[in-house]
Amino acid sequence: MKTLKDVISLKFKTSESEGVIFHGEGQQGDYITLELKKAKLVLSLNLGSNQLGSIYGHTSVVTGSLLDDHHWHSIAIERHGRNINLTLDRHTQHFRTNGEFDYLDLDYEVHREAFCSDWVYKDKMFSGGNHEFSVILPFCLWFCLFFCVCFVQGNLSFSCVEPHTVPVFFNATSFLELPGRPSQDVFSVSFLFRTWNPQGLLVFSSFADDLGNVEVDINEGKVSVHINVSQVKKNHIDISS
Repeated sequence: MKTLKDVISLKFKTSESEGVIFHGEGQQGDYITLELKKAKLVLSLNLGSNQLGSIYGHTSVVTGSLLDDHHWHSIAIERHGRNINLTLDRHTQHFRTNGEFDYLDLDYEVHREAFCSDWVYKDKMFSGGNHEFSVILPFCLWFCLFFCVCFVQGNLSFSCVEPHTVPVFFNATSFLELPGRPSQDVFSVSFLFRTWNPQGLLVFSSFADDLGNVEVDINEGKVSVHINVSQVKKNHIDISS
């Protein structure tokens, strides 16, 4: 079915940086895809291309970053012909699609992962949660909702499972202090991090009885580990990568 105006809105959260959120396509080569690539939101759509190649309708827009922080992010897609408003967390980006066609011609389905005529989706499926998903399209989700004809393939649940680990954000003056384990002669720490800062302290811990300390920091964009051991004589070990 052809449409001139479309409105799609949803909220999602995920800890995955790659995945297809939804995809729809038609038999005439039209398609619309919303996905995450490198934790950025990518909207791709094609309102039509001709076989001679003189009209190429593929359009792709990238917005946002660090969207795999497992926080809720809201998305709104409003289309009127070739004019598109893409809103991510209240930030709206205006653009026009390529080509000369105004109508989007899709089948009565929305796919999580799909094959198209000229390219293949090899990205993994979206892993996360959707909230307040609404589509104002005569060809999308209402066909399933109104007529109760839904086809589920793969591991799909109607709730968002909270992860055991939750990301924490630090500014230049904040830190997290954890209690040590007394009477333990083993020090072990593991964590994941990402930052734009070329320098900064990541981990610092003093050993008991003033026997030394261990420090993990970033220096000129490289991670360095400094181990100071003070017993009979001072030993200093530096590891950088």
